[in-house]
Amino acid sequence: MKKISLLLFFFFAFVSSHAQILDPVKWTSKIEKLSDTEYLMTFDGLIEPEWHMYSQFTPEGGVNPLEVLMNNGEGNFEATGKAEESKTRKEFNDIFKVDEIFFENTVQLKQKIKVTNKDNNLVQIELSYQVCKKVCIQQNKYFEFDLKSLSAQEVQTFSEPVVNDVKKKAEVVTTAKMPEKETEKGLLSIFLIAFFSGFAALLTPCVFPMIPMTVSFFTKQSKTKSQGIRNAILYGVSIILIYVILGSLVTAIFGADALNALSTNVWFNIIFFILLVFFACSFLGAFEIVLPNSWANKVDRQADRGGFIGIFFMALALAIVSFSCTGPIVGSLLVEAASKGGIAPIVGMVGFSLALALPFMLFALFPGWMNSLPKSGGWLNTVKVSLGFLELAFAFKFLSKADLVMQTHLLEREVFLAIWIAVFGAWAFYLFGKITLPHDSPLTHISVGRFLLGLFALTFTIYLIPGLWGAPLKIISGFPPSITYSESPYGVGNSKGGGTASGEELPEGAKLAVHDIVAFTDYDQGVAYAKKVNKPILLDFTGFGCENCRKMEDFVWSDNKIQSILKNEVVLISLYVDEKQELAEADKYVSKETGRKIKTKGNKWSDFQITRYKANAQPYYIILDSEGNDLNEGVGYTPDKEEYEAWLKSGISKHKKG
Repeated sequence: MKKISLLLFFFFAFVSSHAQILDPVKWTSKIEKLSDTEYLMTFDGLIEPEWHMYSQFTPEGGVNPLEVLMNNGEGNFEATGKAEESKTRKEFNDIFKVDEIFFENTVQLKQKIKVTNKDNNLVQIELSYQVCKKVCIQQNKYFEFDLKSLSAQEVQTFSEPVVNDVKKKAEVVTTAKMPEKETEKGLLSIFLIAFFSGFAALLTPCVFPMIPMTVSFFTKQSKTKSQGIRNAILYGVSIILIYVILGSLVTAIFGADALNALSTNVWFNIIFFILLVFFACSFLGAFEIVLPNSWANKVDRQADRGGFIGIFFMALALAIVSFSCTGPIVGSLLVEAASKGGIAPIVGMVGFSLALALPFMLFALFPGWMNSLPKSGGWLNTVKVSLGFLELAFAFKFLSKADLVMQTHLLEREVFLAIWIAVFGAWAFYLFGKITLPHDSPLTHISVGRFLLGLFALTFTIYLIPGLWGAPLKIISGFPPSITYSESPYGVGNSKGGGTASGEELPEGAKLAVHDIVAFTDYDQGVAYAKKVNKPILLDFTGFGCENCRKMEDFVWSDNKIQSILKNEVVLISLYVDEKQELAEADKYVSKETGRKIKTKGNKWSDFQITRYKANAQPYYIILDSEGNDLNEGVGYTPDKEEYEAWLKSGISKHKKG
């Protein structure tokens, strides 16, 4: 009996150690009836430690975003807008070069639906999402709600659905509270950007001349020196208060989560691109953006009142009068802060207004410093025009984001870089005095500071040019589209990519993948070619949004020895489990393993991996012989080059012996 128990122990230990089906998110759900036609569905997920689940608002070009799919919605019900999400984190991904948005620990989705067919009582919802740690998993979870006899205020609750019996009800599982903390790093970056933007606004012709005028007013009109200092400090505090109120209003009106969602919307990015171009034209001198004079006159009358109220209205008058210079900067900051969500707009306005207010307070404390201030003149307009060039360049980042989401390929990498080269090149010519704009003063010479800034702009322009020929341009990573989103992935004028490394034509059904490795994306075509050339197969389960798949390709497959194996000794078949291309109706089926309907190519390859290898994580590699039989154990993410090379060779050697 002891021997049997020992054997059973080792058997289950073996099974558990080789089990590859991972399920890092456990779900509960409920549905509430709001009216005769409206319902609210809530999905709560508990995410295992160290795993990240990606939001529906994470940008294109990175990990695949979450989708809430209405499986039987056509003609029966429709979604009312996007699903509301709980708190997310935003973090720059060095592999994909985008700011990814994801959940940690817990996730909550709230989706409203409107019933359009009163005879239909069944709501079938599918959550399609990606969750990653050292590997990535493309998950699909199915939920069914029965609306029959559900009266107002009644709630149906469901636990994690069983894949072969999604109608099964169970006890409600209590999930953890949604995380309330904001990302300190993100808020600090917003504060610093806003603070330096405030200094830039300070050096514009609308604000800079106000410093000596305002400080002199306080020092001369005040009965004592201490009163003048106090009034100037109150003036600075009022400036901060005005902009903080503005940030608070933006957050209160739109809502922190709505701002975050809005910042990733296609139309919002297009509208903001137009606004930034509009602001840039104003800075360049095409026109001035001014608030109505009646506003300024009313505020001026209030400023004549004494005490703190009068000083506050003096600060408000500054904000209104200087709007033509500060408005574009404040608008840009608010939208950038909006992408962080939460209190970021308020933090941004604190940083901006603090930089704007500090000089007024400091020069009131030390009036002698005003003698060291440079005189107002043409250099202030130079600062304003320079801000216009920068606004114009950054505007295309927002247009690029919209283009990436829509996949229109109108603003690919080469076009984006060409625009930036033109903008920064024109800025350099302007700083060197070769271009003049409407409000420029006659220029007999350029200052040393302007000359050095011109050298910087020219150097940056020259740095950008090799990017057209495929240079990575790491300094600006995340701004232009990635090298894969371009007319020529190898750079303008590079003819690589038409065939194999030896110059032969690509086999039918193959493509030239990363590092010029020939790859098949269809299993049957790849196996047929392997039989023809009598080579073993490297079966690669991957995904377009799989971060560690890209790491393997960038840091392991780039090794010369491994590249040689992949190009010459194996036939690579890469199956993308997140490919969205629909299968023909005749090819769609219900998986015997999971019970889910297989509708896309990605579903098909994912089901193939689960059914044959009892694994659902990517990357996942296995060596097959030319007949499609397994030659070794599959492996996942293997960053050690020598270990991965040894694994490849062990499978290939078995094929040679066989």
